[in-house]
Amino acid sequence: MTTSTRTTVLSLYMRVFRIARTWQAQSGVTSETETERKYILQEARSLFRQNQQLTDQESIKRCVEECEARIEIGLHYRNPYPRATYLPPLGLATQKGRRLRAQQRLRKQAKPIYLQSHDET
Repeated sequence: MTTSTRTTVLSLYMRVFRIARTWQAQSGVTSETETERKYILQEARSLFRQNQQLTDQESIKRCVEECEARIEIGLHYRNPYPRATYLPPLGLATQKGRRLRAQQRLRKQAKPIYLQSHDET
């Protein structure tokens, strides 16, 4: 990891922690605010630890883009949780064969950048 990449990643990590420290739930309820703050911190820690072994510049760049996108979406909608994708799982394909593989490939390509680190649900 280059020095500039390391600086970028660390500044994003600190930005997420600053956002969590000042986060207020949209409803204004104290218990919800605390729950959302804990979620932000837990999600940031787990994703940064999960990706700390990355050395490929392209994969690091994708992770940084995902982090920036999730920050912007969370701040805009005042919701720290990932937004859902509205394509039903395997809703358009049969259960076997070429059509299933094509559907899975299309779903993977259509996955938004802010959900790249999440498993299929």
